[in-house]
Formats: sequence, structure tokens, C-alpha cells
Amino acid sequence: MKYILVTGGVISGVGKGVISSSFGAILKCCGIEVTSIKIDPYINLDAGTFSPYEHGEVYVLDDGGEVDLDLGNYERFLNVTLHRENNITTGKIYKHVIDKERHGDYLGKTVQVVPHITDAIQEWVERVAQKPVSETGKIPEVCIIELGGIIGDIESMAFVEAFRQFQFRVKRENFCVAHVSLIPQPRTTGEHKTKPTQSSVRELRGLGLSPDIIVCRSEKPIGHSVKEKISNFCHVAPEQIISIPDLKSVYEVPVFMENHGMAEYLCRRLHLGITPLPPLKKYMKPWIDLGDRMTNLKNEVTIGIVGKYTRLEDSYTSITKALRHAGNKAGFKVNLKFIEASTLETTMLNDDPASYHNAWHNLCVCDGVVVPGGFGKRGVEGKIEACKWCRLNDKPFLGICLGFQAAVIEFARNVLNLAGANSTEVNETTPYPVVIDMPEHNTGGKGGTMRLGKRTTVFNKATSLVKTLYENRDKIDERHRHRYEVNPEYIENFEENGMQFVGVDMDKKRMEILELDKHPYYVAVQYHPEYLSRPMKPSPPFLGLILAAKDRLKAYISRGCKFSPREPQSDYYDSDEDLNELTVKQLTVNDVDDNSSAYSSSSLS
Repeated sequence: MKYILVTGGVISGVGKGVISSSFGAILKCCGIEVTSIKIDPYINLDAGTFSPYEHGEVYVLDDGGEVDLDLGNYERFLNVTLHRENNITTGKIYKHVIDKERHGDYLGKTVQVVPHITDAIQEWVERVAQKPVSETGKIPEVCIIELGGIIGDIESMAFVEAFRQFQFRVKRENFCVAHVSLIPQPRTTGEHKTKPTQSSVRELRGLGLSPDIIVCRSEKPIGHSVKEKISNFCHVAPEQIISIPDLKSVYEVPVFMENHGMAEYLCRRLHLGITPLPPLKKYMKPWIDLGDRMTNLKNEVTIGIVGKYTRLEDSYTSITKALRHAGNKAGFKVNLKFIEASTLETTMLNDDPASYHNAWHNLCVCDGVVVPGGFGKRGVEGKIEACKWCRLNDKPFLGICLGFQAAVIEFARNVLNLAGANSTEVNETTPYPVVIDMPEHNTGGKGGTMRLGKRTTVFNKATSLVKTLYENRDKIDERHRHRYEVNPEYIENFEENGMQFVGVDMDKKRMEILELDKHPYYVAVQYHPEYLSRPMKPSPPFLGLILAAKDRLKAYISRGCKFSPREPQSDYYDSDEDLNELTVKQLTVNDVDDNSSAYSSSSLS
């Protein structure tokens, strides 16, 4: 087993997740089986109780693990299914050690950070790294480990010490360190400053880890003289220093890194035994083609996201990615408008009329609307107003999780005339509880007590728009994260008045998908389809929204859910096989970052 440890320096949020994913993408293109581990030094057991403003969205895995959004990067880039054990936290490690101590496994010895905590970290990494990949059943050859935070954080010291020991445990030829560091360029001088990176590498070396690769993040490319300076002070050869400036898309990073000979270096450094590689345009062709498609999109579509956490775009990372995956497939550049749900509420008309009118203007100019999930009372009435506006104005709409519940509440109030209808999460004494809690998932605790992970949804109608988008399958598997559901007592009344619940759970008790009769595209789902969207295989509900927003959905369905190659506005492709037939061009991409503003819209010099 080979290991690549990715550490960070100077500041957090510099793009370690994307760079770790890019290492994996390059190796996978070379035929190497890869897995990934993300280490978060916080004491929480998982990310489930975090506010989205803390670490961005909470990403959910098939097994119900609530993890850091970087695992979403890994799954999208590597097209693998990860598990909750692929996310290590300080809380998990300490709980594991304390449980062993309570069980008497340490035979009365004093339990200490060294060796017990550090041993537990090493054993966890080795155990997870050797688990077969779900898609192939093969044991991975390389495990990429991202250590969250930056070198010098007191929270990560136990992990750094564990990997100092680990490099000797697995031997040098099986262990490689890549250090990601910011190279600032102050406007006052206009030159790149290397001191922060020198200090970061010096601290890393002082802790017993020497970087084999230094990845320099900067707004603009750094010159050869800057590389020479870093090389001299950090004891790393210039060819092992990679400058990654701000690019237009995270999907450009794998090819950008491979242009510096990354596969060849890793093969030599880790003795991977890769046979001589074909030209880059062949083995990295899917990534080059993806970038080529994205940079040549000629038409645009505007989608509004009516959310509760819009001050931080990372709160909706998977949704923005899913929209862009679908836009790319359909041939449209997706422009996003983030609309704070609470600003759509009538109370804002008096409290802040400027924000109120601005929010409604943004909603009205959108071609389609997504109402995503969330928790708590704040902003729910604004989400309900957005659902109502989309329903009455034939605006393409996709509701997700709480958005699904908001659509149900709005319909109950304004079509079924159930005044005061609500969710018991928002109003426990509502006269018409059309959305209720699930007792088995609402035990009073907050962490890991929801309906989580991959569940099966069965289509219960002979004809359904969503079923058609899912290739007319009888059932689908999607990931969930909720503890409230539609009250089954009201289902008959809803369906008699035009709201059809076309998807249910395996027991046919819980509503999963709704569609509205006689509407271009009014779809809502209880699950989170964004988690399984991939760059080359977009999520069907998102693809349907994009097509409906540009009045292309009916034509798409009439062709058997295939794109026409004769459409003039963009290139269309029927499958991933068609994608591989594209003419290869120089990669430039148009997208946004997975991890924050680390990859901005600055163009590549």
C-alpha cells in the first residue's frame, strides 16, 4: 500500500481538498486504484451538528455518515463510494481509545497521546486504506490522506506525530508528503512572497515530516526565480514545486498538475510500476474533454437558490455543482442567484423594503428556482412564498428536503384551503400538521439521529416525469438527511387536487417525490439528489430543471431522453461514450470552486 499525505500551510481553505482529489484523478487515469481519507482535527464525532456557516455543507455518504464537504470532492473526482470511516476526527479517535480503555484492552496501563492515540490513528488509516473499493471490489493501491487545517495548529499535533511515526512504519518508498501553501502577492510590491511558505515548511520539517512536493497556491502563476528561492530554503527540487494559480474551474486542476509530470514523479517516488504513459491527451482525455465542453458553452441559464445560509456559498456546494453538471450536459452555462429566504417574507416589506424588493426582483428574473434543505423556523415562510410564486407563474421549480416540505405546506394552504397548515417543526400546534416528525428518528439528540444515507425510492405511478428522467426505472437509490415527513393522512386530499406523490419508500408509507399536474416542471424530492451528481453524469432532477428552464425538456423527452446533435446553441452528447469522441483542445474551464474562494474567476495567464 502506498500513501500520499497532503498537508496545508499559511492559511486554511487554500484548496487541499481539490488538490488531494486531483492526485487521485491523475492516478486513476493511469489505471491505479485509489481511495481517500479526510482528517478533521476537531473534537466533534462528525460534521452532523455543524452550522453550514462553520464548515460549509454537511455531506452525506451512502452509509449515513455526515462528513466534511471535501469527501464530496473525492467522490465527484474519483467516482468512488466512500464510507464514514473515510472521515477521521479527533473525537472519533479519542472515543475509540477511551472505549478500549473502559473495556480493559490496555491492561491497566496509563493511556497517553503517545503511543495510544498515535497508534490508534495509524491503525485506523491502515485499516481503511485496505478496504476494497465498492465499485470494483479491488484493494486500493494508493491512499490519499488530507490533513485538515494547517501545520502548527495545536489540534492537529497528534496527527502530525502519528504520521511522523507512520512514515517509518510503512517505509519511505511507500510514503509521500505533499505540502500545499499560499504564496501571497501584496499589491504594494506586486511580487510573490515566499516567507510564509518557508516558515510553514520549516515547521513541518521540525515536526519530523519533509515534503516531497510543494504545491504553491497563488492568484497568478509564480516565476522560475520564486521556485528557485523556495527550493533553496525548503530543500525541495524546483521540479517538485508546482504553482497552481487561480483557475476558472476545479476540474481544470488535474490536467494542470499532470502537465507538470505528476504521474511520472509519483510513479518514480512511490515505485508504482506504471508502464510508459501514452500522450497526456489520451489518458487524461475525459478531463480534457470535460473542460473543453465547459469553456465552449455559448448560452446561459439563470437559476435562483432560495436558501437559509446564502451568506456562505459553500453551504450549497453540492447543489451548485449538480446544477453546473446538468448545465454542462445540456449545453448551458449556469449563472446562480443566491436569495436569502427570509427576505422574501412580507415582514421584510416594512423592516427592510430594499432587501425585500431586491430579493423578489432576483427571484422573478431567474429561469428556474431551487429551494434546498435546511433546519429550523427561520426563512421557512420565505421558502413557502417562493414555492407559491413558482406554482402560480409556471416557473420551473425543484424542491429538496425542506424545499419538498415547503411545497407541500404551500399547496395545503392555498389549494386545499387548509389555513394555518404547517410543519410541526415550525409550529407544534398547527391545526393542519401536513408535515410531521418521524418518532424513530427524532429521539431528542442532534447528532446522527435523522433518516440518513442511501435509501430506496419506488415509483408508484405508471407515468411520471421524474421516472422518465431516471430512465423509467421502477426504483432508485438516493441519499437522505431529514427527520420530518409528509403526513400520510393528507395524501389522498393532495392527489385529488393535482399534487401527485409519484415516489414512495419501500414500505409505501413515506412520500419521496412529488409532481404538480399541468405545470412545466414543478418537482420536489425528500432526498438529496445533489450528493450523487457527477461531472460526467448529472443528477436527473437537476438536468430536468435546467432543460425546463430553457423550454427544452419536452423535446428532450420526446427523443427518448437524448440530446440532439443538431441543436445550434451548444454541443449535446448522449452519453459518456459520446464525450470521449470529442476533439481534444487545450483545457480551459468555466466553473466555481469546491472549497471556498481559493479558486477564483481569475484567468490563467
